[in-house]
Order: sequence, then structure tokens, then C-alpha cells
Amino acid sequence: MNTTDPKKLEVATLGGGCFWCLEPIFAELIGVEYVVVGYSGGQEPNPTYNQVSSKTTGHAEVVQVSFDPGVIGFDEILRIFFTFHDPTTLNRQGADVGPQYRSAIFYHDENQKVIAERVIQEIEAKKIWPDPIVTELTPFEEFFLAEEYHQDYFNRNPNQGYCQVVIAPKVLKFRKKYAGQLKKSVV
Repeated sequence: MNTTDPKKLEVATLGGGCFWCLEPIFAELIGVEYVVVGYSGGQEPNPTYNQVSSKTTGHAEVVQVSFDPGVIGFDEILRIFFTFHDPTTLNRQGADVGPQYRSAIFYHDENQKVIAERVIQEIEAKKIWPDPIVTELTPFEEFFLAEEYHQDYFNRNPNQGYCQVVIAPKVLKFRKKYAGQLKKSVV
């Protein structure tokens, strides 16, 4: 039974390459109530995956993370975000190339913007990445839910090649690094 008051949840909308890679990471964190994948930051209303993949809509593949800020802060969500994608490559993540794979934070209010700017400065000061961060910091406008077959993709398709070769190593690295912050069902 979910005892969290939904009025207390905050939402983070983040683009970090393929949304299949980010969704399982955030879904396992204590304090995250749910994660969905979709599209944000473009001009086309109600875009489809095929339209976004055509690189003509302006949308990024994103995760929308609903979290309890009393348990996990937006700053910690962002630190994890910057650990599990490369924020230094413009419009790409590994072999995935195009504006839909850009690194982006779509902030929901001025406080999220301030926190994002602070975390970006912190990450750059620590020289975690050898190149400058190119993450787009943009006001949130709209989120469009991706098609049902994209939701919970990694857990539904663990034997699919992309899941085994690309996503599984990221999830294992995440579980090891953040073991103390995982929901008991995944420990």
C-alpha cells in the first residue's frame, strides 16, 4: 500500500540518451514513487517514437521521475543522473546519435533550475568528466508519455540484446554504487 501523500511528490524530467537506460536506475531508488518514459522539449504535439526518431520534432527521450523530496532530494537525483550518462557529448550517448538523445534537464520551477546549476558547477569542479558539461537546462513545458511497449522496457525484455549489452552493465554499476539507497525488493 502506498502511504506517500501524492501532493508531496516532486517531478524531475531528465533526458540522458536512451530512456530505456535511465528508467530502471531511477525506479530502484528509495524515495522514487514511479518513473515513466516519454518525450519533452519539442514542437510536435503528441509525438510518436517514430516521429521523435526522425530527428524532426525537437523532442528528447526523457524519464519523468516522481519522488518524495523528504526522502531523496532533487540534487541527489541529479548527481545520479550525471553518473549514468555522458553529459559532455552533444546530441548523443554512445552509439545513439541525434537530438532525441541529448543530455537535458527540464526544470519544473526556479528552485529546480538553481539546484541544477549548482550541481552542474559541483560536477565540473570535481572534474568527474574530462570535457565540459553540455547538458541543456530548459524550462519544462510538456511531457508526452511514450508508447506502452517502451514503459519498463528493461524489466520486460531482459534477454533483448540492447538490454544485455548496454543497459544491464549500467544497472549493475548503479546497484553496486548506490546499494544503500535501493528499495528492498531489488537488493
